[in-house]
Amino acid sequence: MKKRIRAGVLALTLAAAVSACTAIAVQAETAVREEADAAYAAFGQEEAFAAEPAERFAADAAAFAPCAVLKQGSTGTDVKTVQQKLKRWGYYDGGVDGIYGSRTKKAVEWFQRKNGLKVDGIVGRETFKALGMSTGSSSQGGAAGYTNADTYLLARCIYAEARGESYTGQVAVGAVVLNRVKSPDFPNTISGVIYQKHAFTAVSDGQINLTPNQTAINAAKDAMNGWDPTYGCLYYYNPVTATSSWIFSRETVVTIGKHVFAI
Repeated sequence: MKKRIRAGVLALTLAAAVSACTAIAVQAETAVREEADAAYAAFGQEEAFAAEPAERFAADAAAFAPCAVLKQGSTGTDVKTVQQKLKRWGYYDGGVDGIYGSRTKKAVEWFQRKNGLKVDGIVGRETFKALGMSTGSSSQGGAAGYTNADTYLLARCIYAEARGESYTGQVAVGAVVLNRVKSPDFPNTISGVIYQKHAFTAVSDGQINLTPNQTAINAAKDAMNGWDPTYGCLYYYNPVTATSSWIFSRETVVTIGKHVFAI
C-alpha cells in the first residue's frame, strides 16, 4: 500500500515538472516570437522611412533653411537694390554704393517702423518681403512672370485697400497698381508703386501689413494676367472719404462699387 502511494506521488511530481517545463518553453517561445515581431516591425519602419521620396527631405530643408540677411557691413548688389528702393521712397538720402553703412541702417529702421515691422535695422525675411525683394524660393512662380513676392505684396495692397469691394473692384485696384508700374510717371516696380510716399492710405495707416485672404490673392493674379476692369486707369478714390481736391479733377473712366477710377 505504501509503495503504491509513493508511486502515485512520484507520478504526480513528474507530471508537475513536465507541465512546468512545458509552460517555460511556451513562455520562451512567445518571448522569442515577440522579439522577432518587434524586430520585423522595426525593420519594416526603417524600410518604409528609407523608401520615402527625396522630395520630402528637400521640402523640409527648404522650410528650415535660414533666410539670407543684409545688415551693417554687408556689401553687394542686394544692398544697392535696398538703397535704391529706400532712396526712391524717401527713406534714404545717401549714395547708392552697395555698402550697408550706418545711414542705410537708419533708413531701414525708418522703413521698418513705418511699416509695422520689427525695428532692428536688418533686412531679413519680412523686410525683404515688404521691400518687394525675393529671397531664395520666393523668386519665381508668380502670375504672368511676376515673382511670388510681387504677387503677395499686390494681394496685401488689394486686401488693405479694397477687401470690402466686389471681386471685380478688387481686381481693379490691383490693375491700377500695375498700370502705374508701366507708366513713366511712377516707379517701375510693384513695391515701388505701393510704397511711394502718400500713394496709398493702407501704407500710411499700416493696413498694408494685414494678411491677405485667398480672394485678394486671386484678384492679384487676375490683374497680373491682364484683366483690367479700369481700362488703363492710374488713380482711384472714394468720393465720400477723399480729401484731396486735386483727385476730383481727374477724368473719370468707370465707377466700381465705392471707388471711382480715373486717368
